[in-house]
Amino acid sequence: MKIAILSRSHDLYSTSRLVEAAKMRGHHADVIDTLRCYMNITSQQPTIHYKGKELPAYDAVIPRIGASVTFYGAAVVRQLEMMNVFCINDSVAITRARDKLRSLQLLSKKGIGLPITGFAHSVDEIQDLIKMVGGPPLIVKFLEGTQGVGVVLVETEKAARSVIEAFLGLRVNILVQEYIKEAAGSDIRCFVVGNKVVAAMKRQAKSEEFRSNLHRGGAASPVEITEEEFSMATRAAHLIGLNVAGVDIVRSQRGPLIIEVNASPGLEGIERSTGKDVASSIIQFIEENLKESPNHSYKTKG
Repeated sequence: MKIAILSRSHDLYSTSRLVEAAKMRGHHADVIDTLRCYMNITSQQPTIHYKGKELPAYDAVIPRIGASVTFYGAAVVRQLEMMNVFCINDSVAITRARDKLRSLQLLSKKGIGLPITGFAHSVDEIQDLIKMVGGPPLIVKFLEGTQGVGVVLVETEKAARSVIEAFLGLRVNILVQEYIKEAAGSDIRCFVVGNKVVAAMKRQAKSEEFRSNLHRGGAASPVEITEEEFSMATRAAHLIGLNVAGVDIVRSQRGPLIIEVNASPGLEGIERSTGKDVASSIIQFIEENLKESPNHSYKTKG
């Protein structure tokens, strides 16, 4: 089986682990720089060219699309879909996951537990917006932020008004969200592959920090999740349309709540903290989805 991994760099941990896992299971994997792809959009035979040549035929693609290149990356994935290549996460699901507001609305519609979240455009409604999410302390976050960037904890109503007014004045789209105090700066990252949570880790924010992201100095450790959390994580991923996802959950007094669904979750933190071979789980998922196709024949290892 020939697998393309859309990634900006072969040296990234997640990318190199996927290449290694594919080879260990007897497959060929190429790393394709998403931004070096260019497309021939035609009704007869759509193609993708890469570094001056037409991209060869692949059986499957693993999109590792960074937030800063979502628009172009989704276009490349969409072109591959037109070429009948199996994409573990399709273009619609990727763009849906990157829109935090849309994701929360989809989950809310299906009754998935979420922190109380507000969204507004006018500065005239700030007081009621703050009241709506339960008052301070509260979280203000950019719709486009990643890895904890653009997430602010405000602890007083005066500070909340100032921060919200400033962001809205700069025409930045923000969410105003309930702060789950009892989580004490921790959350759980569930790594979903297909219908399973293949690994889960607890992320704990460092002292004097409320963001648990590993990129912000958070510490990771393996954690046992409940049946409810397992069901919530897999259901949330499927509602967004993702086969592979990182689902972030906080434990609150009213039960688990989802704070984000990530379309390109990193492998380094989850593999090192849990000892699980998540990369091989992804390759195995591709095998299982292609083994029934008459157009594909390959041998697997392990």
